[in-house]
Amino acid sequence: MDQWAGVVLAAGQGKRMNSRLSKPLHRVCGKEMVRYPVDLLKGLGIGRIVVVASPANAQQIKSALGADAEVVIQPEPLGTGDAVARAGQILDGQAAHILVQGADAPLIRLESVEEQMKLHLSESHSMTVLSATAPSAQDLGRIQRNANGQITSIVEAVESDLGPDQTAEVNAGVYCFDGSWLWENVVKIQPSEKGEKYLTALAELGAGQGASIGSANAAEAVDIIGVNDRVQLAAVEAEQRRRICESWMLAGVSVMDPGSVYIEASVTIGRDTVILPNTMIGGSTAIGEDCQIGPNTTISDSSVGNRCRITASALEGATMEDDVDMGPFSHLRPGAYLESGVHIGNYVEVKESRFARDAMMGHFGYIGDASIGAAANLGAGLVTCNYDGKDKHRTVIGDGAFIGCDTMLVAPVTVGKNAVTGAGAVVINDVPAGRLAVGVPAKILDRNTKSS
Repeated sequence: MDQWAGVVLAAGQGKRMNSRLSKPLHRVCGKEMVRYPVDLLKGLGIGRIVVVASPANAQQIKSALGADAEVVIQPEPLGTGDAVARAGQILDGQAAHILVQGADAPLIRLESVEEQMKLHLSESHSMTVLSATAPSAQDLGRIQRNANGQITSIVEAVESDLGPDQTAEVNAGVYCFDGSWLWENVVKIQPSEKGEKYLTALAELGAGQGASIGSANAAEAVDIIGVNDRVQLAAVEAEQRRRICESWMLAGVSVMDPGSVYIEASVTIGRDTVILPNTMIGGSTAIGEDCQIGPNTTISDSSVGNRCRITASALEGATMEDDVDMGPFSHLRPGAYLESGVHIGNYVEVKESRFARDAMMGHFGYIGDASIGAAANLGAGLVTCNYDGKDKHRTVIGDGAFIGCDTMLVAPVTVGKNAVTGAGAVVINDVPAGRLAVGVPAKILDRNTKSS
């Protein structure tokens, strides 16, 4: 038997989100909300995790979580107590203790739950609740205590006499249970007037039995904010974004204006990199050390090496090696790859192309489906004409080639090593190494030949 197993409640309908997307799959800083509790449980060393889903969102949740969790279905929305009972069908007898968390509170800190688990074990509680005293109780259940400070019940917000803006000790929706006690008692929960079985009813049931019901405090009241609508989603996003920026600053990254910088949870950034205002970094992006990113830059699913500079530009699915500079106002599309020392200036678009070491393109133009040689110099206005209306074709530019301004390279075409094209040339045939192409359509000449 395992020491711990985890249950994540993700079957809620989330009607107030007013969305075709299930609430647990809405993202906070680039990560689905259901991923936050699953990652937290994994971070606590809990190996077996069961997510309770609805018939409508089960497949999407399975796709989002992969092998990180098992998914069981709650056929009807009969409340959190019924949802946990569904998980019990596969977890009963499998773990000594069960940790239950909702999928709509992504700000819960691992440290708070870790302390909750320690207290649960050290005091041998049947049930241990994570709580906080909040200036605004909002949608959270209210914890009731007797004169001795013992928990007697948890009153759901819809059944409480307290208004949503009144200060109260509230339930964070994270519970530690003795496994055998949970599975014996969860089936005893009686439906509310609305027909739902609330997991919180176990507090009153346990108190009536004389069971030990404990509580641990969340680090901050903001940690327990839940998401029931898009206003709360935005509030949670803002707090998580603040935390991400703060964590990177403490790790040695300079974020010059955290309020205008958006860094998603999956991003990694190296030490002594500077992030300037109005910058968004997301997806599986990795940025190296000593870079300057921004201002006004968007990067997604890209790899940026060390000592790179990106100014007012966009990268998506692209790769930069070390010592690359780019911008302003340029765009690396999926498949763009810039080797070390490459310079990309302003208003350049690159797609499915590789620039070899020290190649440069200082001014506006389009490079698509191309291989650019080392130290090649690409002039302003260059366009690789890679699409014939039906198929894409490749362009190859050799090492040290010099491409004149406003050259059109009609693919498939190769410009050889150290070859030159004249300004305005329309190149439809290969240019041999060291030769000169001029005119419309371009004629191939020796480098020392003057065209008439």
